[in-house]
Amino acid sequence: MTTENVEVQAMLGKLLTAGDGDFLRGVLVEALRQVMEAEVSAVCNAAYGERSEERRSSRNGYRARPLETRVGTVDLAVPKLRRGSYLPSFLEPRRRWEKAFVNVVSEAYVLGVSTRRVEDLVEAMGAKGMSRSEVSRMATALDEQVQAFRTRPLGDRTWPYLWLDALYLKVREGGRVVSKAVLVAYGVDHKGERQVLGCEVASGEMQACWQAFLEDLVARGLSGTLLVISDAHTGLRAGIRTVLNGVTWQRCTVHFLRNVLSRLPRKAQSFASAAVRAIFQQPDRASAKEAVTRAIELLEPRYPDAAAVIRNAEDDVLAYMGFPEKHRRQLKSTNPLERLNREIRRRTDVVGIFPNDASVLRLVTMLLAEQNDEWAVGRRYFSEGSMSEMLNGSAPPTALELR
Repeated sequence: MTTENVEVQAMLGKLLTAGDGDFLRGVLVEALRQVMEAEVSAVCNAAYGERSEERRSSRNGYRARPLETRVGTVDLAVPKLRRGSYLPSFLEPRRRWEKAFVNVVSEAYVLGVSTRRVEDLVEAMGAKGMSRSEVSRMATALDEQVQAFRTRPLGDRTWPYLWLDALYLKVREGGRVVSKAVLVAYGVDHKGERQVLGCEVASGEMQACWQAFLEDLVARGLSGTLLVISDAHTGLRAGIRTVLNGVTWQRCTVHFLRNVLSRLPRKAQSFASAAVRAIFQQPDRASAKEAVTRAIELLEPRYPDAAAVIRNAEDDVLAYMGFPEKHRRQLKSTNPLERLNREIRRRTDVVGIFPNDASVLRLVTMLLAEQNDEWAVGRRYFSEGSMSEMLNGSAPPTALELR
């Protein structure tokens, strides 16, 4: 940031502090609107309504974004783009996550459970000497945002596609370090836009945990679900059957391949992997079923256990074939959610051991909220046209039974 920009911001800060709040809020909103319009024009390489062969993108409506200022909260209308994304230069990216991270590390330090690594982080962030009351105040402010995100209503739209997965983090509990499951769900709505729908810290992936998690999603308005994509964890499957009975289930093909290979000696895994992968490279269900038969015939004579896994999972791993071809690559596995989980692990590995469940939920939820913001200004996951086609009858009748 240049010295000139710093001086301008300082002058604006003094003006906002001294002047009439309502009037200055209006002035500020208009000034920031002009800044955003100028920045979006630069990103698009063309002004609003301008015809240009050098145009790189175009506007696609607005999204509401509150901004805290010295004269109170102002509501901004941030432009959205048809291609790419835009974040105003005066907003702080990752601000919520950074605050949550500072709080978690500081909380561990104040509670006396910090390791040398946490102490180094406290030093680096300039948070050494933070009192218990300061940590508590920061946590209270963050928890309000966490609660708002986790309890927001979902009933303003339907959610045809739902992905479910869990990751494990280490947490201190009763003087011991234990492994806790973080249950995560994200969905794609009827317009093809994706959102993180929920997260929860649980003792594990037992049916009771997944059932309570899914019941909360339904209570908040989750409806219209046609396909649930997940691994074949027993507790997860039981929870899906109990809460979302009648909805088609897609068994993650990546986890399925691992399950098959785990029943084979190392020397047989290469050719078995090729045979199984060939199933998911077929253009239609009939061809895929033929590939399933070939894989079973190849493995059955010497490796009947692996062949049985394929035979028993045939319908579940091919459920995605009943949906539009344009969607199938994303629908056949939990890889999209795995990528999100890897990002969470990358951030949480810095903390190592969390001081309590609340700190896990605080940090993970802020990460997910930031991801949600990025998706909101990015491209749709699936086109609105392909979603409309699917919902108007392209999918098989069994998959169109809305709850």
